[in-house]
Amino acid sequence: MTEQTVEEKDGNPAAIAKSVAAAERPFVVRGLAARWPAAAAAAQGDAAIASYLAARDNGKPLTVLVGPPETGGRYFYTDDMRGVNFRSETMPMRALVERLLALAADPAPATLYAGSVPTADSVASFAAENPLPIDTGVPPRIWVGNASRIAPHYDMASNIAVVVAGRRRFSLFPPEQISNLYVGPVERTIAGQPTSMVDPDHPDHARYPLYAEAARHKLVADLAPGDALFMPPMWWHHVRSTGALNVLVNYWFGQRADRFPFAALMLAMHSIRELPDAEREAWRTWFDHYVFGEGAKGAVDHLPAHAQGVLGPPSSQRDRMIVDYVIGMCRGGGS
Repeated sequence: MTEQTVEEKDGNPAAIAKSVAAAERPFVVRGLAARWPAAAAAAQGDAAIASYLAARDNGKPLTVLVGPPETGGRYFYTDDMRGVNFRSETMPMRALVERLLALAADPAPATLYAGSVPTADSVASFAAENPLPIDTGVPPRIWVGNASRIAPHYDMASNIAVVVAGRRRFSLFPPEQISNLYVGPVERTIAGQPTSMVDPDHPDHARYPLYAEAARHKLVADLAPGDALFMPPMWWHHVRSTGALNVLVNYWFGQRADRFPFAALMLAMHSIRELPDAEREAWRTWFDHYVFGEGAKGAVDHLPAHAQGVLGPPSSQRDRMIVDYVIGMCRGGGS
């Protein structure tokens, strides 16, 4: 089966911003950060980008995930799923890049990975020296390591990921493929969001037969230094990084801190999933009426504004009413 590649978009800042606002699918912008000083350092080799990062290290300890050589760089659960196949250490950026350089000649090295670190907490001047051409309203986070493979997972925010050093392959699956990706635990995750149990590089079709359908919808983006990938919220992505020292920065934006969709899902599972079929179907009509249906936003238009209460249009007052209402119901046993 021929792999489907992610669409590429115009690198003009105004065009990028317009594409981000309208995008329902991932897209790549080639060379978006090609002029960054960090990318220029990376072009000179591993020692140069290591020196660039070390020179800007503010000495704060980073959490570094360390995987033994036998994992092949794949951060995942242990076979019995009672733990994970890596350990955590703390070290500043300078120590991390020094260890990565020392491992460069090892044919089967341990895997080191520091991820999702705000640049202000590691290489404080990075954001000012390497500005993104469009304004996301959020500071960048940095990811530094050697060759690794990260299980398919998703973000609840929009994401722009920029490769600075090394190369990365993103394998992406649309949100509706969740049923074919065999999602793992939601409360005992590897490093944040729930992940797929399938290894897209070596899928076990006997154990995960539905993955074959997910693979039909897979998109692939191969990124070189300076390239950027935009991912809309909820798109699953498996990330394979290559090179003895690879660096990526990303920007998560657009997610409101006062919205709790995953908590709503958990409450629905707790309260509705095990009900008799007829009751489940009745509640489905309520969800369609007030949340998912085409007319959901106007479902209470027949009521005067002062009587709409928690069902009314968005406002800070309504949001507070909903949260208080839900908390009160949970404390009162649903009554």
